[in-house]
Amino acid sequence: MKGEASEASDEQLMAAARSGDADSVAELLARYQPRVLRFGLKMCGNPEDAQDVLQDTLFAAARTARDFRGASQVSSWLYAIARSFCIKKRRRRKHAPAELESLDVLGAAEVPAATAPDESPEQALETRRLQQALGAAIAALEPAQREVLLLRDVEGLSAAEVSTVVGVSVEAVKSRLHRARLAVRAALAPLLGAEVSSGVEAAPTDGAAAERCPDVLALLSRRLEGDVDPALCADLEAHVARCARCRIACDSLKQTVALCRATPAPATSVALRDSLRRAVRELLAAPPGAAPVAAVRPPRSPRRSRRS
Repeated sequence: MKGEASEASDEQLMAAARSGDADSVAELLARYQPRVLRFGLKMCGNPEDAQDVLQDTLFAAARTARDFRGASQVSSWLYAIARSFCIKKRRRRKHAPAELESLDVLGAAEVPAATAPDESPEQALETRRLQQALGAAIAALEPAQREVLLLRDVEGLSAAEVSTVVGVSVEAVKSRLHRARLAVRAALAPLLGAEVSSGVEAAPTDGAAAERCPDVLALLSRRLEGDVDPALCADLEAHVARCARCRIACDSLKQTVALCRATPAPATSVALRDSLRRAVRELLAAPPGAAPVAAVRPPRSPRRSRRS
């Protein structure tokens, strides 16, 4: 199915991969290569580690494709593999000497901001600024919150799929997700013109005493997951309609989630994609017990000097 692979669904490619079709394995992995790389970059915060995670994930997936039984989505299966390699990288780096790594440089070099074709230079600059601030805010999250935010709001998995990937309950996923969203929103608030918090008194609008605002940000995050019943949702909408500060806060959370969903996947070179395809085919064609396929990586940039 080499000629039609680009039109095939994940499930069709996986079915062919399980039967030993190396081209289908290579096509499936090539399809997810930019997304796995994006996840690795955001989880590891280091482009070299992310490249290692990408390669290790694709090779591990190629080796185990025959064992896939469809208990989860193909995307969940691949992200679970990638996550395991990210955790290994994090453990190895925990006690490594500190190195000067700039997340701003990483964001500029590896993950270009998604700009609209009709954006003015000023708008494009603002988009880039927001994407870099978003990257820094995500990097500042603790790993357990960072991974659920990335999987749910950047990679687009459902809460149930994220639960499968990280191995915790859906309720735990949502709890971590809500905390992560609010932390990232708080970091972006100055850029979004929304340095407003919930739980503060709203200014009176009709001469009545000021009312105590509900926790609108937490409620909105829960609403985005379908966890707010219609009656409470109606109360929330009514309050936001009459409270300017809560309306600004809610708008900033919506913008934050929208920015996450618009995070572009890093571009991967044709040479790297072709090299990985060849490596996957060689891996699958090799007889049992053969020497492992040589690593496929782009040239590494020189390390910056360590802190003295």
